[in-house]
Amino acid sequence: MKLQQLMSQTRRAIDDYGMIHTGDKIAIGISGGKDSLTLLYALHGLQRFYPEKFDLEAITVDLGNPDFDLSHIRHLCETMQIPYTVVKTEIAQIVFEERKEKNPCSLCAKMRKGALNDAVKKLGCNKIAYAHHKDDIVETMMMSLIYEGHFYSFPPITHLDRTNLTVIRPLMYVSEADVKGFCRKYQLPVVKSPCPADGYTKRQYVKDLLRKLNLENPGVKERMFSAIINGNISDWTPRIR
Repeated sequence: MKLQQLMSQTRRAIDDYGMIHTGDKIAIGISGGKDSLTLLYALHGLQRFYPEKFDLEAITVDLGNPDFDLSHIRHLCETMQIPYTVVKTEIAQIVFEERKEKNPCSLCAKMRKGALNDAVKKLGCNKIAYAHHKDDIVETMMMSLIYEGHFYSFPPITHLDRTNLTVIRPLMYVSEADVKGFCRKYQLPVVKSPCPADGYTKRQYVKDLLRKLNLENPGVKERMFSAIINGNISDWTPRIR
């Protein structure tokens, strides 16, 4: 996938749901993975010519793993002239050593989001861009069906009342396969997740299940995605075009 194609799909999502307006200061949560770095490239590219003028901040919540090297990401942000903030935490120690959580993902995500939101507010941002792509949306719907018994996936825009921040998901039309292709083509400095639970989660189970379903029924993921965006899910913002 070329940068121009990535920006085109990202802009379509932003336009369809009115994600960005002039004066927005948008924080990009950088995990170090392929998705968040792809989002960084997409929004940086759009920033130059998008009619609604906005500013960007890049933020990483460091969970406290000693082998988490962010030097290449810092260099990338400097090259793009995007301010980069690393929030130091001890979340990994709390979750895995002190609490010894058998199912660590929920607590880790809650603490990580809390640290991110606090940093975003201090930097004066009013929006946070999450790097959820099309496959994430379908996987979340499947997890909701399998584990909670209802049809749901996270919306393109979420307003967080407690913090008065707005979450946007500009990569919602981009497939994971295209993200991987973009990372390879442009040699993005992806940092391997140091989390010991990586690859052993319910989401990974659902990802593998969907891969099998799509092999046996070509196009099933696309049809599921269409069902989601046309499914009148309660807190989804209607498309404006």
